Amino acid sequence: MNKAIILINDTTYAFNLRDALIEKLISEHFQVKIVGQLLKHQDELKRMGASLVGVETERHGKNPLSDFRLFNEYLKILSREKPDIVLTYNIKPNVYGGIACQILGIPYFPNITGLGTPVENPGPLQTLTTKLYKLGVRKSSCIFFQNEDNYEFFKERNLISPSARTRIIPGSGVNTKRYPLLPWPDDKKIHFLYAARIMKEKGIDLYLAVARKFVSENVVFDVCGRCDDDKYRSILNNEEAVIYHGEQSDLAPFYEKCSCFLYPSYYPEGMSNVLLEAAASGRPIIATDRAGCRETLDDNVTGFLVPVNDLDSLINATGKFLKMSSDQRKKMGLLGRMKINTQFNRNIVVEAYLEEIARALKPK
Repeated sequence: MNKAIILINDTTYAFNLRDALIEKLISEHFQVKIVGQLLKHQDELKRMGASLVGVETERHGKNPLSDFRLFNEYLKILSREKPDIVLTYNIKPNVYGGIACQILGIPYFPNITGLGTPVENPGPLQTLTTKLYKLGVRKSSCIFFQNEDNYEFFKERNLISPSARTRIIPGSGVNTKRYPLLPWPDDKKIHFLYAARIMKEKGIDLYLAVARKFVSENVVFDVCGRCDDDKYRSILNNEEAVIYHGEQSDLAPFYEKCSCFLYPSYYPEGMSNVLLEAAASGRPIIATDRAGCRETLDDNVTGFLVPVNDLDSLINATGKFLKMSSDQRKKMGLLGRMKINTQFNRNIVVEAYLEEIARALKPK
């Protein structure tokens, strides 16, 4: 039996975004071990047949000593487990897990799940992180990118060699069984939904400005998401234009009553999972014209694209949506669901991984 180790930030991410791949590997007689912080969905992952190893990745930490400890932890685990393949996700597992795999001669597959602010924004931190990324991916069996812009970023900065094997996949894909087409909501009350970590780069200020412009007895603006910023927590709890629901483990009830998912993010995404989930649920989306968001919709067909950080355009798109008939909105949502089925089904991602794993394990 082949053994696969998945290096990842945490179990929540593993279950929500990698469930189909984990299930497929197990069905293909792989022993699967997930290495990351033990948060939610541990029991579900175990029921699927995976085993878990707890490691604190400190995903937002910048302490070199902590990073060195993480690297040593990966090295120790991989030396002990002797996996046939390693799949890595998120920046630190990609970098430190990748270097550990190189030392041990293990085939590994990094997935660039978005650049993140330290990588995308010019400055000393970008210089350091890009050098680390170059080290982390240099001998990988295949590098998976979630959008064309991220691939071009790596290519232009010579972070990947010309001979490196790469694939662009449709983000994490969507589990269309977990996110089925939902009945169209009662249009007597239009609900806009924002669901993301509450931060400026994910467009919360723009969303609040739109809400203040259009909120009424028949137009509601819902907000879901974790808020670690005291300033935003205070604003959301006291803002009359929005209803703040806090962090939600299950967004399905909010997708169900949502008429439009409005997400003016300019954060460096790999591929926005909330946009994919909303579209899979049959909801039109309004999003920014940037990598990781633009790919999820067809402008004026399944939703509206607006320029990055452009409040006037966002207000115009929202107003345009409100002027549409219920049938027009519903049709827009149905076309979005069709787009997800054909272009973003999670099975597309799973098949891409299976092909590359089979290639790497094929006897030389």
